[in-house]
Amino acid sequence: MKELIKKFIPSFLLDWYHFSLSYLGAVLYRFPSEKIKVIGVTGTNGKSTVVEIISRILEDYNPPATPPLASGERAPAGYKVASLSSIKFKIIEKEWPNTLKMTMPGRFKLQKFLRQAVDSGCQYVVLEVTSEGIKQHRHRFINFDTAVFTNLTPEHIEAHGGFENYRAAKGKLFQLTKNTHVINVDDANAEYFLQFSAKKKYTYGLNKGDINNKNLQLSLRLIGNFNIYNALAAICVGLSQGVDLKTCKRVVEKVEGIPGRMEEVISEPFKVFVDYAFTPNALEKVYQTISNQQLTINNKLICVLGACGGGRDKWKRPVLGEIAAKYCDEIIVTNEDPYDENPLEIIKQVAKGTNNKAKKILDRREAIKEALKLAKEGDAVVITGKGCEPWICIAKGKKIPWDDRKVVREELGKLEIK
Repeated sequence: MKELIKKFIPSFLLDWYHFSLSYLGAVLYRFPSEKIKVIGVTGTNGKSTVVEIISRILEDYNPPATPPLASGERAPAGYKVASLSSIKFKIIEKEWPNTLKMTMPGRFKLQKFLRQAVDSGCQYVVLEVTSEGIKQHRHRFINFDTAVFTNLTPEHIEAHGGFENYRAAKGKLFQLTKNTHVINVDDANAEYFLQFSAKKKYTYGLNKGDINNKNLQLSLRLIGNFNIYNALAAICVGLSQGVDLKTCKRVVEKVEGIPGRMEEVISEPFKVFVDYAFTPNALEKVYQTISNQQLTINNKLICVLGACGGGRDKWKRPVLGEIAAKYCDEIIVTNEDPYDENPLEIIKQVAKGTNNKAKKILDRREAIKEALKLAKEGDAVVITGKGCEPWICIAKGKKIPWDDRKVVREELGKLEIK
């Protein structure tokens, strides 16, 4: 139905429709963002992790009391924070999984969440902001205090009609946000985002920028260089909100893991990682990290991957296969989220990039089981594409309950019983 609507309704009418819904949602929930500080995080990769770390920094910080505390009085608690990511919804201590299969919810759900955050007494809300959400005006009538740019690599190219349009969609968040901008200066697109005006700008990178790992020397529990970037982005946001550097550093160095993001599900007798990576850039960084930090030269890297369907970015399917062939000793290509496409055809397109190196197994559970059977002591298995997502999306809008992490534990248990 959605595809028919897109086909027959002129784009300017669709644009007006999305804009109108955003306005109606804001009116219905009484423009909640006017009463709370909203931090928006955009980019291709790392958004969920940055949202989580920013939230923890703000929650941990004890702002100075005004007026100063009298002797014997207790210091104020950290800020009350709400957050919304592809992983979960959270309002102060209450949290629930994001089962929408949408990183950035529709206008009414989003404005309702902001109203709930305000009514719960939150001072901050931290949101993932997606290019598709911006394209559909979901960011409209939200008063963003701070915009964060993580990185940009080709993604959603077919939906946006080219990389320039994809980048321009992200840029609209920075056009709208006039107070604070936080930008990764190591990214090739940094200059594009730096051109937008703001009262305050914070830059970060591994060796350059206002905040960098060279002058800060972070000691993270999160593995991978990409998590150094995520931590630096969050620290910049903390600093922009008056949190001292010592607190920011202490908090980010305590973070042990983000669900479905380089999550170590099994440690012995071999390691099993589950990660959300579904773009070429993200996938390569996952493989590089595991190869460099978790394995010796004699161990095998066994990889399970697929590609999302629904006509989405078909160009990247063989590219994902090529990257797997470069790093993985054993490759299993399997089903991911085919939507209305033929899953076997998607698998063939990914496997083609591996130069016939991959096994093709349609059933994702069977693919995971096969990877575990192949693994020996000291090896590493990495399962990508879904992370902690709770569904496999198939034809006609149907969803199959799913969790890669749960399936790994179940299948390993069966192997151990035998």
